[in-house]
Amino acid sequence: MKKITKAVIPAAGLGTRMLPISHAVPKEMLPIVDLPAVYYLVEEAVKSGITDILIITNRDKDAMESFFDLSIEYENALTAKGKLAEAKRLHEIADMANVFFLRQKETKGLGHAIGRACSFVGDEPFLVLYGDDIIFSKTPVCRQMIDVYEKYGKPVVGVKPVTPEQLTKYSSLKVDALPGEDRVTFCTDMIEKPKPGEEFSNLSVLGRVLLTPEVFDIIDALEPGAGGEYQLTDAMKKMAREGGVYALEFEGDRYDLGSKSGLLKANIVKGLEHPETRDDLKEFLREIIKTL
Repeated sequence: MKKITKAVIPAAGLGTRMLPISHAVPKEMLPIVDLPAVYYLVEEAVKSGITDILIITNRDKDAMESFFDLSIEYENALTAKGKLAEAKRLHEIADMANVFFLRQKETKGLGHAIGRACSFVGDEPFLVLYGDDIIFSKTPVCRQMIDVYEKYGKPVVGVKPVTPEQLTKYSSLKVDALPGEDRVTFCTDMIEKPKPGEEFSNLSVLGRVLLTPEVFDIIDALEPGAGGEYQLTDAMKKMAREGGVYALEFEGDRYDLGSKSGLLKANIVKGLEHPETRDDLKEFLREIIKTL
């Protein structure tokens, strides 16, 4: 079994739910305290043992590439002011992984974006971290999924129970229980954005999948699905029907960074942890709660 060292982060979407700011700033670069959202995706992958990360972008998202590069101007300015810890931190970000970038060129859906990663992935299994989904957990979700793959040797999808309303926006999985497993089930079918009555269960794929390279041949043969786009769920559905995939109900709290409320909630969580903001933020929240 090949060791998993590669991850793909599709981040080429327009981010229309975050307008008007996403018109000028990529939603993946919106800050969670003092770090952009995309940093937390890369950090999760790195903490899971990933060394090579491909971020799929479009022509308006050069800021992501700049963030993971080293700025000589900033390094010189910080060093001159004696701010060596800050300069060291920028080096750590630039050196945390081999981060590559590739443009999708046309926004044709998540399946199309992942298909662009074929040359990068080669014949290895790989992780996909959806650009909108930030997950804070004790054990990185990518690591949780790698553990399942190493045990069963098949693709793995990260899932959570969702509301009926959310099911119509996400996906629904048909799963069978596995003896001795509390959080892992065997998935034999799934549907993207089901209409009421079409759903299999309340389990939906949320933010993380671990795929094998066979998915690329399936993507190449896809027809446009929901929304007229090439859906990754349709490719995973074929894998589920033909050989089955494993569904992991992962440990962790997910925040939808494609939504304004999700971004605000993630900022509050991290703001309460950050040494520079936690005390002031706690006091502010105590006062605000009194007025609600």
